Amino acid sequence: MNNLRKPLANFRRSLLASLGALAVLAPAASWSQSSTPLRLIVGYAAGGPVDAGARLCAPYLAKELGQTVMVENKPGAGGTMAGDMVAHAAPNGQMLYFAASPPMTISPHILKAMPFDPVKDLTPVAPILSYSNVLVMNKDLPFKTLPELIAYAKANPGKVSYGSAGIGASNHMSGELLALRTGTDLTHVPYKGNAPAMTDVIGGQITMMFDIIGTGRNYIQSGKVRGVAVTSKDRNASLPDVPSMRESGIQDYDVGGWYGLFGPNKLAPEFIAKINDATRKALASEELKAKLIEQGYDLWVGSPQALGERTAKELALWATVSKGIPKQ
Repeated sequence: MNNLRKPLANFRRSLLASLGALAVLAPAASWSQSSTPLRLIVGYAAGGPVDAGARLCAPYLAKELGQTVMVENKPGAGGTMAGDMVAHAAPNGQMLYFAASPPMTISPHILKAMPFDPVKDLTPVAPILSYSNVLVMNKDLPFKTLPELIAYAKANPGKVSYGSAGIGASNHMSGELLALRTGTDLTHVPYKGNAPAMTDVIGGQITMMFDIIGTGRNYIQSGKVRGVAVTSKDRNASLPDVPSMRESGIQDYDVGGWYGLFGPNKLAPEFIAKINDATRKALASEELKAKLIEQGYDLWVGSPQALGERTAKELALWATVSKGIPKQ
């Protein structure tokens, strides 16, 4: 019997070492299997711009990963329900939040009960694209440029009104920032989406609004509204005749939105690296580039760290801008 103890002890040590090695490899194996779909959770209804962006990117990401990529819609609470769903998911690489910036950087300052912490509860994985808004106004107004608009607003406090997709939307906060940077009193009129706000700009019920360039461009080019300025520091390639805020005299104004991929907290570094690499390769596709640029987007290829840093920077910016806005 004593002769068997040493071989058995050696066997047990070997078995434990093997099991330990398998435990280390298990997270990588779980997401490398092409039979396991990757779920991209979108916080808005199907057919909207964030959903469209996710569905544009999904097949190119699937090609690079060699596995199915499914887009799932989880609308509610301004996109934060989807973020909460991912924040509480298992960190096994099977679910990611296809996030737009407002739920990550604006909602924490607007909502009374934010369901998750964008910094602590989610892991940055990969940036995808960024976008600017364009300020448009009713074409029949006597003022034509941004300096003329600001001069009128200062001479007539509260008479310049701007629409938005709702309290806390990126175009609402763009208007708040404009008022802050120019020292003007602008009247915010929230709508249930961009489309009804644009209708009232065209009809003259409100003065102006900020809209995503991809949709606002169509109204400008058709002559229904006047393009005043884009919110980026430089002109946008799809609206070459519309000046930037900086060109129009507002130096400290460079804002926009973005889409990025986030995973649950404690996501395996191997998974983060794999998805980030696949995203970079997908965005290198000339076909996908053309589709995104056609929608007025700018591709944003970068590291998880860059995505995390921009999230933190904009959280700080909107904390300042949102002071005085009642929480919803």
